[in-house]
Amino acid sequence: MSTYLITGVSRGIGYGFLSNLSSNPENTVIGLARNRIATEEKVSKELGARPNVHILQADMTDYNSILRAAKETEKITGGSLDYIIANAGVMSPSEAFANIGELAKDPKVFDDAFSYTMSTNVIGNVYLFTSLMPLILKGKAKKIIAISSGVADIELLRKYDLELSPTYAASKAALNAIVAKFSAQYAKDGVLVMSICPGMVDTQEFAGTTDEQKQKFGNFVQNLQRYAPHFTGPKTTESAVEDLLTVVGKSSVENGDGGSFVSQFGTKQWL
Repeated sequence: MSTYLITGVSRGIGYGFLSNLSSNPENTVIGLARNRIATEEKVSKELGARPNVHILQADMTDYNSILRAAKETEKITGGSLDYIIANAGVMSPSEAFANIGELAKDPKVFDDAFSYTMSTNVIGNVYLFTSLMPLILKGKAKKIIAISSGVADIELLRKYDLELSPTYAASKAALNAIVAKFSAQYAKDGVLVMSICPGMVDTQEFAGTTDEQKQKFGNFVQNLQRYAPHFTGPKTTESAVEDLLTVVGKSSVENGDGGSFVSQFGTKQWL
């Protein structure tokens, strides 16, 4: 039996992790979501009664809610935790189809976008890892996995002119640095802390885009295809989760994976 805590389980990859891992009744799966009731209703409707699933309310921008979730997790698991999958992440709607020059024309828009992504994608995970570390240290697997993004790779951005979502990219690069810092501190205790990029996944977050936005995203995809000519489009959430879990299973402190930032293939090939 293994115990998992997953953030951002209301939809997308987080929900995919919850669905996959809880299909084994021997696992205990704890999901954090901002809207606990709506997420519980979704789980009940789509997955049925799974007594090994526990949904807790937490907001990654609310330190006290993270602390409360950590205390509730301790009660559920009996004082230990094997895995953290830090999936929760945001992208400001104002920057989804904007480059940094466009975004920075309005200082308030830029400041809001930067604060929004950094507070959730970076600072929230610092508090999450810190509050749950006592449980991880008592766990069997001792693995903390941060879901990052290939757009945090500076060489990829530089070589292939990937302009869009500048503060999101910056926040994921900062997250990778924080992951390396946690690894530097806790690897000696057997804790694996690493970042993994899931690739491009069809989470249907940008339904209803305008023609101009579709064109910008099309240009973004064309640049990605210069990087990876074999790339044909986003993968399903289910296949992305399977790929990620394979990398998690193979990775360890002993293999030198602590603090690393890799793709769903366990390499630096992002697509």
